[in-house]
Amino acid sequence: MFKDLDPLLHSQLRLAIMSLLVSEEKADFNRIKEVTKATSGNISVQIGKLETAGYISVTKLFKDNYPNTILTLTPKGLQAFDSYVEALKGYLK
Repeated sequence: MFKDLDPLLHSQLRLAIMSLLVSEEKADFNRIKEVTKATSGNISVQIGKLETAGYISVTKLFKDNYPNTILTLTPKGLQAFDSYVEALKGYLK
């Protein structure tokens, strides 16, 4: 029996953001843009969806007089990611 995949994490860009945060614990907006090659607007929209779901926390700071957005994975986000990976493994068996 196949488990349902979390539709929030099934988006390529949201999954990429979550994967980056799982491996690096936190990342700023520029790092996400560098790794994903996505547009700033698209990244912003996807960050909003992940934050609304409680999967990430967003901290807005200033660095050298420029806005700097820092993303951190929440425990809920880590659990959702782990569940997603386990569900995917079921599809691969």
